[in-house]
Parts: sequence; C-alpha cells; structure tokens
Amino acid sequence: MSESLILGSIEIASRLIVGTGKYANYDLMQAALDASGAEVITVAVRRERLLDDRGRSLLDFIDLDRYAILPNTAGCFDAADAVRVARLGRELLSQMNNPGRDWVKLEVLGDKQTLLPDPMGTLEACRELVKDGFKVLCYTSDDPIAAVRLKAAGATSVMPAGSPIGSGRGIANPAAIRIILERLKDGDPAYPVIVDAGVGTASDVTLAMELGSDGVLLNTGIAHARDPVTMASAMKHACLAGRAAYLAGRIPKRLYATASSPWEGVISYIPGE
Repeated sequence: MSESLILGSIEIASRLIVGTGKYANYDLMQAALDASGAEVITVAVRRERLLDDRGRSLLDFIDLDRYAILPNTAGCFDAADAVRVARLGRELLSQMNNPGRDWVKLEVLGDKQTLLPDPMGTLEACRELVKDGFKVLCYTSDDPIAAVRLKAAGATSVMPAGSPIGSGRGIANPAAIRIILERLKDGDPAYPVIVDAGVGTASDVTLAMELGSDGVLLNTGIAHARDPVTMASAMKHACLAGRAAYLAGRIPKRLYATASSPWEGVISYIPGE
C-alpha cells in the first residue's frame, strides 16, 4: 500500500488537509499551516479577496510553491451556486498555475443551522462538475448509500463528515465510516476516502486514520484551539500515528482477558482449575 495519498493526478505525502479560515490573524494561520505539515490547504473561494485591517490578502500568506490549494464551495446552498463558485476557483488558480486548479472540495449545504450536506444538491453538482472536467472531492454525510452514489457519479474522493462542521464532536459514528470504507474500496482499494469535519482534537484524527481513512480534513479544531500552532503539530503527529496503527493492524477486542505470559510453571493456585 502506497504511503502517499493520490488525489486525481496529484500525489502528496501528508494525509492531513487543513483549512485557512477562522484564525485570529493571517500570521497565526501561516504558522499553524507550517506546523501541520500539510501540503494541501483548502480555501473558500468567496474569501480569496478579503483583506485584513492592514490591507493584506489571505493569499499574501500562502506559499504557492509549497501548498496545493483545494478551493471549496463553502457557503453554497444549492447546486447551481456550488458549480458557479467551483468555476471561479478554477479560474483563479489557473492564473496562479497552482496544481489544485482542477480540484474542488464540493459542499452543498442543507441549512445554516446544521451545515449538514444536502444529498440531492451535492449529487447534482458533483455530476455537473465531473462533466466539466473537475476532480471533485465531495463532502457528504456519513450515509453509506449517499457515499456510494457520489463515487458512482465520478467523485475523485468521497469525504464523509465525522460529525457536523465545527462541532468538535469527533467521529460520531465509527461504524458508518467503516461501512463507507468497505463499500467504496471494495474492488478498488486505492480509492481515497477522507474524513472531513467535526474533528476537535488529535485523538479524533487518530481514530479516523485507525479506521482506515486515507486522510483527514479539518479547520476549526486547529484554528480555534487555545494554541493553534501546538494543536496543528499534534494533529500532524496524530495523523501519522493513526496511519501507522492502521497499517500495523490492531488486535481484536475480546470479552475476556488473555495472559501476556504462558501459564506453564506457575506456582500459584488458579481458581477454577
């Protein structure tokens, strides 16, 4: 199994993808990105022209020779808006010659309160963007049936939510993530499945990777930590640890104990024998 993560035509070493929103300032964001070790960062297309109080743009703090940018359609509530925003992102990144120019992290949200994905709108937009030549990384719920349909529609990666965006509740339904992994990788083991959203701390990342996910995408868990730079470093190491544990293979969970040493030669009375 390759230790690199392949997304479309791009191969990356780090399996942690991080966002660029919600930081107190751009300098802190820049330091956290560096500490995370990420090679891919996601940017909301509608934010790309925002300036801080000193007139500086988000893009002034991103090393375009270091990071591939994954433009996302955050804030879109119907398929037509998401397709339009994706095309704007491609135009922007094409001007920069960034490797992420054909990517889009597709989000079509159902409502503002839950920020849960609209499954019908997501599927409609995914089909349209695939026809338009995009490599679509598709944010969805942890519903296995929706995940199967998005892959069938041509999504480059399906990205089930661990829990609602920004909630910090971690992997709410590990069994559903496991079913998605089994369904999408059946006969296609290299197909990338990335857990996206709800990550609150490093152990959430480790669990996602131990389940067999190919990567984790997160933002708020770092940006709103008390110390974002230290948390970014923790997330980086959690991703590596979870991946290593998955590859190593955990022992099965048992109802009863199993002794670490053989019973032969013990001098004590053993109850029941």
